[in-house]
Amino acid sequence: MSGVPGAAAEWSQTTRGADVVVEARDVVRVYGAGEARVVALGGVSLSVERGQFVAVMGPSGSGKSTLLHCLAGLDTPTSGSVLIAGEDLAGMNDKQLTRVRRDRLGFVFQAFNLLPTLSAEENILLPQRLAHRKPAQDWYDAVISVLGLTDRLTHRPNELSGGQQQRVAVARALVGRPKVIFADEPTGALDTASAANLLQTLAHMCQTLGQTVVMVTHDEQAAATTNRIIRLRDGRITNDDTVHHTPGTHTAPTARPAQQAPVTPTQPAPPAPPMTAPAPHPDPTARFDAVTTPAGPTPARRAITPAAAPEPRRASEASTAPVTPTPGPAAVYSARHAAPPSATQMFGFGSPYATGMEAR
Repeated sequence: MSGVPGAAAEWSQTTRGADVVVEARDVVRVYGAGEARVVALGGVSLSVERGQFVAVMGPSGSGKSTLLHCLAGLDTPTSGSVLIAGEDLAGMNDKQLTRVRRDRLGFVFQAFNLLPTLSAEENILLPQRLAHRKPAQDWYDAVISVLGLTDRLTHRPNELSGGQQQRVAVARALVGRPKVIFADEPTGALDTASAANLLQTLAHMCQTLGQTVVMVTHDEQAAATTNRIIRLRDGRITNDDTVHHTPGTHTAPTARPAQQAPVTPTQPAPPAPPMTAPAPHPDPTARFDAVTTPAGPTPARRAITPAAAPEPRRASEASTAPVTPTPGPAAVYSARHAAPPSATQMFGFGSPYATGMEAR
């Protein structure tokens, strides 16, 4: 998506979020009466500013679709009021509501609802032709460019992918330059890649064209691409959170595999195996001689009895002599984490113990 032509430049010259496009004031919607009475909305108040991309979420039966229908003038609240660009929908007759929906609102649903005998361009322009109007050329060009449909306008729906058909439906909703677009599960019929592409496109339109989008969705990843998430439960708003990221740039975190905790050099060494008889002057090399294989330490030297204990003078000589023991696997593993890796360890040459492969 490159530069945005013509009329889209208007949005970059204004202050975003400067005016309220959609407002609900204590909206209540009740269905049925008596024992069959169901309160779908229990007093919902909210406002959506220009340029916002809003996700409405909640479990089944929470009232999110009812809220969308009331905000879009498709359903009438039992009490309360809904304003679109300052116009109160309460008290409007069917003809007036039809005019508001045609001139000020756009709709995108899970089903694409394209006419199969018309090309993509004819489907996009159909609502305007029925209203005997023609969209401004610069706005039309901006919408087609942002949605990436320039080379698909002559194709019929059966020649387009699901994602392309949904983008045609979005273009049809946008071409009349509505104040707000209401989208009800717009990614429900799309594969993962097409859904991600459509959401990025909607977010980009809000950023660059100043479009306002209110979307109902069950998908947490879809909601994460918006810049505001409203959560409903039992007909009431439970959370209204701002998503702190540039819309359309959100990336879900990737789970990392758990890593083995390193053994620090200060970890005490395993106890030496018991001797058959205690020696009054133990040989300082006995600790290393006792370490053999990872399967378990096995004493490698003959048990020392009191009668064969070394004399003090010989023990002193042994203690002054340099000791260069051959470390076992446990000592090598500890030393590998205590010092920076060498070139041999990084490139994996040599024996398994020298390269640290025993930890992999």
